[in-house]
Amino acid sequence: MNHESAMTSTARALHILDCFSAAKPSLTLSEIARSLGQPLSSTHRQVGELGRWGALERGEDGRYSIGLHLWEVGSLAARSRSLREVSLPYMQDLYAATEQSVQVGVLDGHETVYVERIFGHNAAKTLARPGGRLPFHVTSIGRVISAYSTVREVDTLLSEPLTKMTRHTVAESGALRREAAEIRRNGYAITCRQVDLVSMSVAAPIRGPENSVVAAISIIVPVHGQAARTFVPTVVAAAHGISRTLGARPRPAVVTGAAA
Repeated sequence: MNHESAMTSTARALHILDCFSAAKPSLTLSEIARSLGQPLSSTHRQVGELGRWGALERGEDGRYSIGLHLWEVGSLAARSRSLREVSLPYMQDLYAATEQSVQVGVLDGHETVYVERIFGHNAAKTLARPGGRLPFHVTSIGRVISAYSTVREVDTLLSEPLTKMTRHTVAESGALRREAAEIRRNGYAITCRQVDLVSMSVAAPIRGPENSVVAAISIIVPVHGQAARTFVPTVVAAAHGISRTLGARPRPAVVTGAAA
């Protein structure tokens, strides 16, 4: 039995969708078939079925991209929907106060997944996009959430080799554990030049109804702009507001170590 016949039709459809990414938002039929390692004829039939449902769309150039109907269904995900709805007003206030790019994200496996973002023309550029993923350890959001994770969860996160996106990326488990302890003491995280060489990030934890950390909010600031620590109280206040709206009862935010 070959690999293709061993998979269910649902698995084949999911494998096709997995071929697309931020780096490859559109693909030709041949590229999809090559990624899957299966015949062009089979791929054509499967892609056609996904297209009729609305999971894929075919452009005038013959290339396929993710369809609008799939986005509509994905936006119903309970984990992101309520968090987005609650977070947006606070994100808008944070952007108005700082004029910096704002994002909210969660931890999924070893990756930070961005639920929503707000950015302006004059704000620092960011790779974050709704639905986008980055390794947890290169983002301030991922560092914050992992800092409040259980020992077993942290051990799992650090059990695999960690990639370095820049020469400044912290990818050593010992250093990340020490930083996690500092994040818990201070109530926020600041990362510098972890994803690129021109930006820093400030993040604070968002808590859910059980007061456990379920997400984090962050802003991206230029490395050579205003000192990142000056934004800490504002970011922490936004996280505190989202947490209370989600049903958490966190203690009043007391920020330490935030002097410029």
